[in-house]
Amino acid sequence: MDLTIQWIRKSKNSMKLAAECFSKVKKDCLKFISSQETKRDKFKNKDKMIKSFLIPVSFWISKRTNKKKPLMIGLAGGQGSGKTTISSILTLILQKYFKLKVFKVSIDDFYKTRKDRKLLSKNKHPLLMTRGVPGTHDVDLMLKFFKKVKSKNFKNLTVPKFNKAIDDRCKKSLWYKLKSKPDVVIFEGWCVGAKAQTNKQLKKPINSLEKVYDQGIKWRSYVNNQLKTKYNTLFKQLDGLLYLKAKNFNILKNWRLKQERKLWVQTKNKKNLKIMSSGDVINFMQTYQRVTQQMFKDALKSSSVIMNLNSNHQIQNIKFKKK
Repeated sequence: MDLTIQWIRKSKNSMKLAAECFSKVKKDCLKFISSQETKRDKFKNKDKMIKSFLIPVSFWISKRTNKKKPLMIGLAGGQGSGKTTISSILTLILQKYFKLKVFKVSIDDFYKTRKDRKLLSKNKHPLLMTRGVPGTHDVDLMLKFFKKVKSKNFKNLTVPKFNKAIDDRCKKSLWYKLKSKPDVVIFEGWCVGAKAQTNKQLKKPINSLEKVYDQGIKWRSYVNNQLKTKYNTLFKQLDGLLYLKAKNFNILKNWRLKQERKLWVQTKNKKNLKIMSSGDVINFMQTYQRVTQQMFKDALKSSSVIMNLNSNHQIQNIKFKKK
């Protein structure tokens, strides 16, 4: 049969399946998106995002599942790029249409406790009190999770939950409970899949925070060494990586400010919360800048699927790597 005819038939069939999937998941997906909106921040082109981008990614994931062990999918993207929203919609589609058991967890849930970070900041560098960078997560706990979730003798699992509003881990009674072995694990986080830099790249400070507070290169060397060792071992556990690619770091700053504003709206009636001001967010983002900008280059090579985002926070196009 002519290859062109084969391609046309395949494309028509794919379009038909995508349309069928969309009709089944649309209601649930739109309901979730609505729950994420505020009066000031609304999603645009929702149908297109689901039908043209997230449904094809869901088919890509579904094809790679194996009933013998969970498929471990990483989802990376800069601060405020939409990882939580995208991973939640992918989970809905995979569960509703493909009938797969999906467990979605964030690398953020494995942050070290405030107590542990306080100790780390005293022993290594004061900047390590600020959560976020490699070295502020409990990697051993993540590796245990990956090992247990893949185990043939799977038993009930409890997975940590982190509350950013209090900047600390939740009490154990609020942790996630995983009662059955998942078909897919979506492991999302801003630095998932990040690579270490060379010593030469570390020398020159890239922002005012590094220039003022890390003059001896001790903090960024520690973070880089974590990527080179423990995090490298962790990310090798993944079967594929999805990457949300923003145009530049300044756009991510604006999106992160929007994210903090949403957190404030959702929790404004609660007390003792550690919601950041705009100035705090800008300073916080500087701790992420080096690794994020390096990922703009590295993740394009190492990712299985790249979702390019436009300046309006929407998926502009998608690229599937042949792997």
